[in-house]
Amino acid sequence: MKSFSIHKLLFSLGLAVSTVTSAIADNESQTTVWKVSNGEDAVYVGGTIHILPISEFPLPSEFTDVYEQADTLVFEVKMPDPTDIEGQKKMMAGLAYEEGKSLKDDVSEQTYQALNSYLNNFGATADQLAQFKPGMVASMLVAMEAQRSQMAGQGVDAYFMQLAARDGKASEYLESLDFQINMLANMGAGEEDRLISETLETLPELKEMLQSTIKAWRHGDTEQIDELVVDTFKRESPTSYDDVFTKRNQNWLPQIEAMFGDEDQEFVLVGAGHLVGDDSVIALLEAKGYKIEQM
Repeated sequence: MKSFSIHKLLFSLGLAVSTVTSAIADNESQTTVWKVSNGEDAVYVGGTIHILPISEFPLPSEFTDVYEQADTLVFEVKMPDPTDIEGQKKMMAGLAYEEGKSLKDDVSEQTYQALNSYLNNFGATADQLAQFKPGMVASMLVAMEAQRSQMAGQGVDAYFMQLAARDGKASEYLESLDFQINMLANMGAGEEDRLISETLETLPELKEMLQSTIKAWRHGDTEQIDELVVDTFKRESPTSYDDVFTKRNQNWLPQIEAMFGDEDQEFVLVGAGHLVGDDSVIALLEAKGYKIEQM
């Protein structure tokens, strides 16, 4: 149960977290890219990680090879550029409490003080973040710890968004910014204290978790990601699992199917957790009769 909150947070942001520590050399010939075929027509789907230190570049060649062939890159959502002041304001407003309420109202005094003690390491206080809802606070904590443990860096999505803009490739999105803001804003609803307290407890393990995640992701070790992460999420928070994974995967399915039959070559890039397990995008496509090949 200790790692519940980190899994919940990172998966909600599209990051597949794995606590795998065993060797995975048997799967070295694969990665988290799939070719989905409908006759002679194909759409490529790649699993991404949102936190990837610069030391992990270059990416597996399958990603860059498919990118070179692609006309259109399809991402989960278009986040506002740091220079987009109005977009940033909209996002912050959607993730903040209404006037008159704060994080203090949703967590215990003990948890609030533990949060304050952690933030003191960064020269900050809990009061400075108290205007934000638990999902946003937890997200900030993960980002801060990743920075401190030298694991921070632009993720796979951001990397390819930049490449697509540079190379003049089209970009499309599966969800709206409003949808993602609402999802993060509602994260931990009804269990706010648990989300913050367990996130704080798990932060010391973040570096090891990210390192093992990256290793599994590079080698396409879907069985271990499913067994140790997705299945755990499903057992510990079935309602959130349904909102974060099942419903979204089902919503994406017709959008991906619509990519067949046109002249563009699409490369769909979504969080790796959406591509493993019985409810995954890949499983849904296979059930519809498409040919699936893990590259």
